[in-house]
Amino acid sequence: MQKSKGEENMAEYANIIVDISHEKLDKTFQYRIPERLKPVLEVGMLVLIPFGKRNMQGYVIELTDRPEYEVDKIKEITGIAEKGVAIESQMIALAAWMRKNYGGTMNHALKTVLPVREKKKKLEQKTVRLALHPVEAKNQLAEYERKHSVARARLLEALLAEGELDQNVITQKLNVTSAVIRAMEEAGVVKIIREQKYRNPVEHLDQRGYDKILNDEQRQVVSEIIGDYDGGIRTTYLLKGVTGSGKTEVYMELISHVLGQGRQAIVLIPEIALTYQTVMRFYNRFGDRVSIMNSRLSPGERYDQCLRAKNGEIDIMIGPRSALFTPFPDLGLIIIDEEHETSYKSETVPKYHARETAIRRAEMAGASVVLGSATPSVDSYYKAQKGEYRLLELKHRVQEKPLPACEVIDLREELRQGNRSILSECLTEQMEDRLRRRQQTILFINRRGLAGFVSCRACGHVIKCPHCDVSLSQHDNGKMICHYCGYEEPSPKACPVCGSKYISGFKAGTQKIEQVVKQRFPQARVLRMDMDTTRSKEGHEQILSAFANQEADILIGTQMIVKGHDFPNVTLVGVLAADMSLHVSDFHGPERTFQLLTQAAGRAGRGELPGSVVIQTYTPEHYSILAAKQQDYEKFYEQEIEYRKMLHYPPVSNLLLILCASKEEQCAFDAAALLAAQIEGNEKCEREKILPIGPADAAIAKISDVYKKVLYVKAENYQILVDIKDGLEDFMRDDRRFSNVTVQFDFNPADGF
Repeated sequence: MQKSKGEENMAEYANIIVDISHEKLDKTFQYRIPERLKPVLEVGMLVLIPFGKRNMQGYVIELTDRPEYEVDKIKEITGIAEKGVAIESQMIALAAWMRKNYGGTMNHALKTVLPVREKKKKLEQKTVRLALHPVEAKNQLAEYERKHSVARARLLEALLAEGELDQNVITQKLNVTSAVIRAMEEAGVVKIIREQKYRNPVEHLDQRGYDKILNDEQRQVVSEIIGDYDGGIRTTYLLKGVTGSGKTEVYMELISHVLGQGRQAIVLIPEIALTYQTVMRFYNRFGDRVSIMNSRLSPGERYDQCLRAKNGEIDIMIGPRSALFTPFPDLGLIIIDEEHETSYKSETVPKYHARETAIRRAEMAGASVVLGSATPSVDSYYKAQKGEYRLLELKHRVQEKPLPACEVIDLREELRQGNRSILSECLTEQMEDRLRRRQQTILFINRRGLAGFVSCRACGHVIKCPHCDVSLSQHDNGKMICHYCGYEEPSPKACPVCGSKYISGFKAGTQKIEQVVKQRFPQARVLRMDMDTTRSKEGHEQILSAFANQEADILIGTQMIVKGHDFPNVTLVGVLAADMSLHVSDFHGPERTFQLLTQAAGRAGRGELPGSVVIQTYTPEHYSILAAKQQDYEKFYEQEIEYRKMLHYPPVSNLLLILCASKEEQCAFDAAALLAAQIEGNEKCEREKILPIGPADAAIAKISDVYKKVLYVKAENYQILVDIKDGLEDFMRDDRRFSNVTVQFDFNPADGF
C-alpha cells in the first residue's frame, strides 16, 4: 500500500520503473531505501539503481514498507540523480496524488498522465541533395545517358538545375522510385538529408490575425490576475462571466502575458465540438504555437503533440481533460473553460476531476488556474464564497448587448389546449417569424437523464424517493427504483395527484424532432447535430461551419450545440423538454437544468440583432427554471445550496460512491455488504457517525451480463473518505471473496451513480 505523506519517511522500499514507455509501465522493480535517503526520497524522483550488471536510472513510483521479494535479495538505491527530468518526475508525482485521492492502481494513474508512446513509424522529411561537384555530376550524367539509365539521368539533371529537391517531389513529379534514389546514395552521387517531421493537426488552418481590444471590465479582470502573477502569487480564480461577455479574450490576454515570460499554457474545453471555433480564435492570435489534443487524433498525432510540447515547439495546448497532462516543461497557466461541465470528471479509473487535478498540477508547477463559466458549478462557487478560490466577474455582454428575452411555456397548458406536438404554439410562431426574416434558430433537446423519470403531463407531478429527494427511475420490470438507497415501488397507471392517465417516462430524440420540424416547415433547411451525425473525424467542424455560413435555417441538437458557440445570425433558441435534466435520479438535477438552460439561452442574440429564448417545461414554477429565465445565478445558488446543506450533499459534505461489479449478482451484492459492514465497524466512522447508504442497484444494474451494486458514504471531511478507501483497499487485498468482483471508488461523482 502506498504511504501517505506523513508516513513516507518510514518507508523501507521503493518501487521503481526503469522505462516509462507504456508497454513497460506494468513492470516495476523493488529496491531498499538507504537510511540517508529516507528523509528526502519522494514519489516521482529520478534515482540511480543497480540493474543487472549495469547502473541505470529509474523513477520512484511508490514508497512502501511491504517487501515483494526475499528481503536479503532486494538491492539498495545508489542515489538520487542530480539532473532528473523535471517534467517526467512531476507527472509521476501527479499520478501518485491521483491514485491516492481517486483510487485505482498506480498503473492506472500513470497510463492516464503519461503520453502514449506507441510504436508508430516516425514521419520523416527527406531532402535529396547533389553529393558531387557539378563537373563530376555532368560526367556522371553523360555516363547514365550512355547506359540508358533514364530515371537516374532524369534525377541527376534536375539536381544539377536545383541543387536539392524534396523526395516526395522526386517520386511523384519526376517518377523516380525510392529504390533508385537509395542506389544513387550508395554510389555517392546523391545525399539524403533526413529530418523528423511531427504530425501537426492544425497545420491546415489559416491565420487571420487578431484585432480585438478589451473593454474596461475585461481589462480590470486581466490586470488583477496579472498583478498577482507578477507579484509571485499563484492561486485559483473563478471567472464568472455572463454568456457573451468575452471570457475567451480575457484568457488570450492572460496567455499572452505568460508566454511573454517564456512559460506555457493549457486551455481545457469540455467537448470535442468546441475545438474548431476555440482553436481558430487562439490560432488567429498565436499562430502555430497552438496545438490541440483530443480523442479523435490518431495515437501518432497525440504522441507527436506531447513531443512538440516537451521540445518547446508549441506553447499552448487546447483540448478536453486529457490535454491537462501535456508535458510542458515550464507550465505557467491552466484555463478551464465552461468549468461546470460534467465531462471534466473521468468516467474511467482513476475517476479524477480535471478541476482538482489541474489545481494540484498548478501547485507543482508554480502556475495559476482560471476557471471560467457563465454558470459556475455549485462546488466552485461554494469554494469561492469560502475564499478558497478568488471570484472575478464579467457582468455585461461585450458592447453592452442585451441578454435575450426569455419566455417559459407551460406544456401542461398546451396539453389542455389540445396541442400534443413537441413544438408549442409560441415556439412555432417564432420559428415562422425567423424563417421570414432569414434569421437562424437553434432547437435544443435536453436529453440528459433519459434513464426515465416518471412524470404526469397533465399536472407536472414527478414521483420521487421519499428518503433521498431524487426522482425514481423507471425500469423494464414495472418498478421504479431509487439509485441512492434502493427504495422501490410499482410504476403507476395513473397520476397519484390528479388521476390523469398521461403519466409515463418522457422520451423524444433528435431524429423525431427533425421529422416534426421538416413536416411543419417544409421550406426550411434543417441540420441535425448528435452522435450519429458527428461520427466522422471532421463531423462537428463540418456541421458547425455549414451553420455558421448560413447554409441552414434551423440547427437541432443535444448539449453539444449550446456550449460556447457563437452564431451572430441566431436570434431564437427553443429549449425542448427542459424537465429531462431536472428530474434525473441524481441530486445534481436542478444544477444541470439551470446551467443547460442558461447556456442555451446564451446562444441567442450574440450578433447585432436581439435574441429570444423559448423554454418548454411541465414545471414552470421550479426555482432552477425561474432563475434561468431571469439569468440570475445568485438566486439559483442561494436556493440550491440550502437543499445541499439539508441533505448533506456536496459541496457542503463529500460523497464516496463504491461500485461492486461481478458476473454473478450475489457476488456483487455480498461484496458490497461486506464493505458496508467494514465501514460500520470502523472506529473512526463510528466516532464521526458515518454510515454507508445501500447496497442498492446501480442506475443501470446490469451491463453485458455484469451486475452492479453501489454503496454511498457521506462525510464533511474529504480526508476521512480517502482513509475509508485506503482501509477498504487493504481489507480487499488478500481476501478471496473479492476474487470475482471489481471494486471502483468514485469521489463526489458527477452523475450521482
